Order: sequence, then C-alpha cells, then structure tokens
Amino acid sequence: MNKEKKRLAIAGCGFLGNIVMDAWCAGLLPEYEVTGVLGRTPEKTKAMAEKAGCPVCRDIRELLETKPDYVAEMASVQLVKDIAEPVLKSGASLVVLSIGAFADEEFYEHIRSVAQENGTRVHMASGAVGGFDVLRTISLMGQVKTEMITRKGPGSLQNTPVFREELLEAGEETEVFTGNTREAIKLLPTKVNVSVAASLATAGTEKTRYHIISVPGMAGDDHKITAEIDRVKAVVDIYSSTSAIAGWSVVALLQNLASPIMF
Repeated sequence: MNKEKKRLAIAGCGFLGNIVMDAWCAGLLPEYEVTGVLGRTPEKTKAMAEKAGCPVCRDIRELLETKPDYVAEMASVQLVKDIAEPVLKSGASLVVLSIGAFADEEFYEHIRSVAQENGTRVHMASGAVGGFDVLRTISLMGQVKTEMITRKGPGSLQNTPVFREELLEAGEETEVFTGNTREAIKLLPTKVNVSVAASLATAGTEKTRYHIISVPGMAGDDHKITAEIDRVKAVVDIYSSTSAIAGWSVVALLQNLASPIMF
C-alpha cells in the first residue's frame, strides 16, 4: 500500500456510499486508498468492497483495525451515535453526512470533547445544501437571525407525524410544521439533516426557525436558508430532485481535505 495516501474507510454501503466509492474508482479521489467498508446488508457491503478490493468489515472494531485516517459515514443518525466516539479515539477523523445526530446537544458536546482530547476532528459534509462559509461568517459578526423553509411534495412526508391524507389531494401549499430545528429533529429524525446543518453553522438548533411546506405535485426538495444581522443578509436556496447531491458533497469534502488549497 502507498503510505503517502490518506487511508479512507466507508461506513454505509447504500446509494450514497456507492457514490463515494464510484468517485474513488473513477479517479476523483487519487489521494486516498480505501481500507475497508462497513454496511448493514451483507450483499451490498460485499459488492461495494469488491469495487475497491478492500475488506468487508462486520463492525466498527473491524473497520478501525484497517487503520483509517478518515471514516466517512453515509448511513444514519444512529450510526453516527454508535461509531463517533470509537472512531475519534482510534486516531481517525470522522466525516459525517447524517448531521442530525448533532442536534442532540449533549452528544454534540461529548463528541467535541472526545475529538479535542484525541487530536482528531469531525468534518460535517454539506449534504443537500451549502453556503456554510458565509453562514458562519455572518454568525460571527453579530446576533444572527436564522430561518429555514423546506418545500417538498406531500408524498415525501408519508410515514411521518406531519403527514395527512388530505395533503395528497390538496390544491394549494400547506405548512405542515413550524417551530425550531430542535423540535423538528425530535419529530422528524430522518428528514431534517439540512436544517440541523444550517442551525449548527449559525444560531443553534433552538434559535433557528424552521418551516416545512407541502407543495402539491412537487418532486424533490427546495431548501431556503436566510441568515441576517444588521446590514448583512445571506440567502442560500438549493433545489434538488435527487439525494445524490449528498453523496457528492462527501466527495467534495474529501477532495478539500486532501488539497493543498482549500475552498
């Protein structure tokens, strides 16, 4: 193995994990070698491992035995909570896509302390949104007011507490949630990673106002984030009809981590 390369392990072997693996296979991450993969489904995990010729790992202990420099998570909030501490204590840094895990402030502070004590880092992937640089900059300049509006089709809200059958027949937009990000993550733990990311970059989960609007016939999601202080206002608005953007955000982050010039 080329010791000059960064060692990358992947946790999550679904659609998003395969985007990162395929990017590596296509030569878009030449600074890395893939040391191992960890997944929930044996068949999918084996198939992904074969792309890189790397080991299939049954648990986080086996994954860390491959001695990665980075572990990239692309699976779930629960997986982040399960693996963050052992990853950071092993000397590896963690790339996180399921940012919703950090809406739990006790968990956030604990992982922050673990990373600091072990000289490792947690890198938050931008997922389906971006503009974290300007959002953080504004939040440093003064008392920032942050609001986020997510617009999505009623079908994507099915099997959640905010769904109502009449939304499928509605002829106009309907606001199905209004509150703050902390309340939203408790209600919709798998649906509001973008809101958590925006709130962590600005006013925090309790002070970030969040709205979810059901839009008849809409495919995909539109996320509009507004951060404002006196004399400065930033609006980040991103629409996507595919979750692939989240996987590609991990590729972009990994490229940046290995680059001598960072954006």
